[in-house]
Amino acid sequence: MNNDLDFKSPELFGSVVFRPDFNSFKTINASQAWSLFFTGGREDKKLDSNPRISLFFTSILLVLGVSGFARAVIIQTFFPA
Repeated sequence: MNNDLDFKSPELFGSVVFRPDFNSFKTINASQAWSLFFTGGREDKKLDSNPRISLFFTSILLVLGVSGFARAVIIQTFFPA
């Protein structure tokens, strides 16, 4: 059996975003971005490029932002300081 893996390479266990073959200024999709976020930059294909999962997480983030803004407006309107 021939083993050609170089385990001393810093790219093997490092973050995927610092590997030379990852970023050539190509655009990534939302699934890859969320996968990088959840894995701390270690994997970009953890969510299997499923657009529904990335849409779900993006929607949650938007709803949290809108509800926080609406809460602040409602509190300022009904309970002025």
